[in-house]
Amino acid sequence: MADSAAVHAEEQGSLEGVIKGEVLRMYQEVAEHPEGEFHFYHGRQAAEMFGYEPEWLDRAPPGAVASFAGVGNPHLRSRLQPGDVVLDLGSGAGLDSIIAAWQVGPTGRVIGVDLNPTMCLKARAHAAASGGEMECHEGRMENIPLPDANVDVVISNGVINLSFRKRHVIRELFRVLKPGARLSITDIVSAKQLSQSIVNDPKLWAS
Repeated sequence: MADSAAVHAEEQGSLEGVIKGEVLRMYQEVAEHPEGEFHFYHGRQAAEMFGYEPEWLDRAPPGAVASFAGVGNPHLRSRLQPGDVVLDLGSGAGLDSIIAAWQVGPTGRVIGVDLNPTMCLKARAHAAASGGEMECHEGRMENIPLPDANVDVVISNGVINLSFRKRHVIRELFRVLKPGARLSITDIVSAKQLSQSIVNDPKLWAS
């Protein structure tokens, strides 16, 4: 039984590594070639569909808008205030972080965390081009590179569904939040158990 569990854990770890690589590849492709065809809505079309203010999209750098690959609009319920410390989990090319930075102002702080260091570079460049500022740290959502009780608001857009270890992610979010802080997350939830063929397909996870 112990040997069987060890083999299963090894297989899961191997699959998780493959999926991580496919996720990195897919979203870097969106960022670098937003004009391409993908199995999900992206760019300005998606942002408008999810209720992003047209003024935000006009004001943000075109590259940040074109590379948007979210599944909803966390800003509808984030209630950001000047001076807030915001964590953008899975910050990608930076559109949500940029919008958050406008709302929290110069006394606030926006911290992006993304698996892909290239995306962090893009997000910081886009933020600077928008006249704002954000930090971005390379890191995994299962092990957020921030200290305890450090954040007023967590925003996230279509990222937690990509994790094999969602309970770990949720524990990490509550670890970094200050007492009385809040979450504003949009994501994809399956209403039924997924088949093993879907679970084991890295391209479907990433898409």
